[in-house]
Amino acid sequence: MDKITDKIAALPQDAKYFSLEFFPPKTRIGFSNLQDRLQRMSATLRPLFVNVTWGAGGCTSSSSLELAEICQRQLGLTTCLHLTCTNMRRRLVDEALEEAKILGIRNILALRGDPPREDEYRLDTENGQEEEEIMENNEEFVWAIDLVRYIRRMYGDFFCVGVAAYPEGHADESHPVDQNFEQDIPFLIQKVEAGAEFLLTQFFFDVHAYTRFERTLREHESGVFRNIPIIPGLLPIQNYQILKRTTKLSHCRIPPDLLDTLDPIKADDEHVKRKGVEALCDIIREIQAVKSDGPRGFHFYTLNLEKVVGSILENCNLIPPVPDVPESAIDDSLTSNHIPNGIRHIRTPSDLPTGRRPSTSSNRLTTTHRSSSPIQNGVHVSSNAPIITPSREATWDDYPNGRFGDARSPAFGTPTSYSPSSLPCTPARARALWGEPTSLQQITSLFTSHLRGEAPSQLPWSDDPNLSPETALIRSHLLFLTTTCNWWTIASQPAVDGLASTHPVHGWGPARGFVFQKPFVEFFLPLSDWNHRLRPHLQSSSSSGAGRISYYAGHPDGAFESSSENAEAVHVVTWGSFLGKEIATATMVEEVSFRAWCEEAFGRWEEWARCCRNADARAFLKKCKSEVVLVNIIGHVYRERERDWMWEFLKDAAGEQNGERT
Repeated sequence: MDKITDKIAALPQDAKYFSLEFFPPKTRIGFSNLQDRLQRMSATLRPLFVNVTWGAGGCTSSSSLELAEICQRQLGLTTCLHLTCTNMRRRLVDEALEEAKILGIRNILALRGDPPREDEYRLDTENGQEEEEIMENNEEFVWAIDLVRYIRRMYGDFFCVGVAAYPEGHADESHPVDQNFEQDIPFLIQKVEAGAEFLLTQFFFDVHAYTRFERTLREHESGVFRNIPIIPGLLPIQNYQILKRTTKLSHCRIPPDLLDTLDPIKADDEHVKRKGVEALCDIIREIQAVKSDGPRGFHFYTLNLEKVVGSILENCNLIPPVPDVPESAIDDSLTSNHIPNGIRHIRTPSDLPTGRRPSTSSNRLTTTHRSSSPIQNGVHVSSNAPIITPSREATWDDYPNGRFGDARSPAFGTPTSYSPSSLPCTPARARALWGEPTSLQQITSLFTSHLRGEAPSQLPWSDDPNLSPETALIRSHLLFLTTTCNWWTIASQPAVDGLASTHPVHGWGPARGFVFQKPFVEFFLPLSDWNHRLRPHLQSSSSSGAGRISYYAGHPDGAFESSSENAEAVHVVTWGSFLGKEIATATMVEEVSFRAWCEEAFGRWEEWARCCRNADARAFLKKCKSEVVLVNIIGHVYRERERDWMWEFLKDAAGEQNGERT
């Protein structure tokens, strides 16, 4: 009985149930660790079913199917596979459905995905296919209802098909003019009439919006929603930054009272989590108080994190009792050490903790601890970065993972949308923000304006729409590199030497602590500048500046360079010492994360080009990608008296460059 609707129908009328959603981590070691987490969560929490997300365009199809196989076959969990149709060739849809059938997966969440980008189907061809053939393969799928109809036509009732619903209304663009769920109802009716058997909603925090939505559907004159399972989606609050970013991208309203609760504590992730658990429990209890004619369910968007979800489920008494399992049903071969074929131990990047992110652009972060260090003024401090302990699993949930985080975490690479693009906005928004440049000067002008706090508020390599307040402290250094050298900075932070954790700009974590930062900067620069200026300057400093600077450099063809001979080296660049706690590290730079970020960062040049309607702009942006190097420079000097040392070092390299050019 693997169909979701069959399992719900078999429950008592007054039963409560829940489901959990997971995504394939960006790294293989994270994938392996997620398997351990899934096994633990399935045993202790016992969800009715689990969902596995799908990257639109087939970009993560193999990893999604791999994760779905682990859930369905190895862990014995009823699994629902997400499937998007827009930007998907029919062949890929067919392959995914056939593979799901082979694996015994009988539940599909049919999603449209993002609308096609300009020239999407003309950009790439496979095996000599002509444009017309590719277009023909895609024209069958425009909306989610097309996928529902296709599944029913090809597979009959083998699959239980669900569709998405939006309690606050669906919106396509970043700034919707009119978002009203009542406008969605006619389309939702069509999906149900086409064969959809359950509704899974977008997450929300306005419980009154949800109850109004559910009541409207149940009482609708069409009668199609009277008995269909409607499962509200809930997003546990992991930290303030993730909350703000995901709600913005999903057009989800945060009630003022919740914002008023979280704003004063937004830099303290532990406190935010506690308040978030309370808020989600209140939402669940309000929904449970609404009369239901059948079992009441809840769906949790876990972000691959465990602690907060577990607390919510326990506090709301949603965890079912342990079933009696006969010994003959236990399969000893399903151990946590099993790794499916094809999984290799590789690592990659992702998301940042509240109140602690690089000054410009990309987000990335996690936490780890060490047990002891020198003591000054009653707290642990270190002249160098904290020691990275071998066992990090206990702290993986403390700070949800980010681009500068622990690549081993199951949450590494947290998605904020189902977009087929890695860009932080839609194609239309990208054109409005960045235009369609055809010269280096136009690119430099975009970066310069951004650094000055002017438009654009966000660059292609930014996951957050605004600069960190820290940028003001190093703006002059960043502008020098950008305007003088055409070295385009995308991430950075200043040195910080033991400021209070409540500091309005640099503070993060619990009160009564101290925070530290090493300076770093990440930027694109011309290949010629790297070969003839910056790299020689870095290498010539190896004796006089020993231990003072490290670097990583990535090329568009995948080539990689580093100042370290140890590929496992981890450079902790943000850490804190808090009363009664071990030292916590909030930001780190390491080879495995940087390598993975390089692939995505260079890919964003291509994605930007695809957004452009002008052929010259597309060609120019692709040319830019092929002629730059991405470099991350880490300064190991952070004491107040030498806080500008790294920047002066880079200015020396830039000065040599400019002197020779003039």
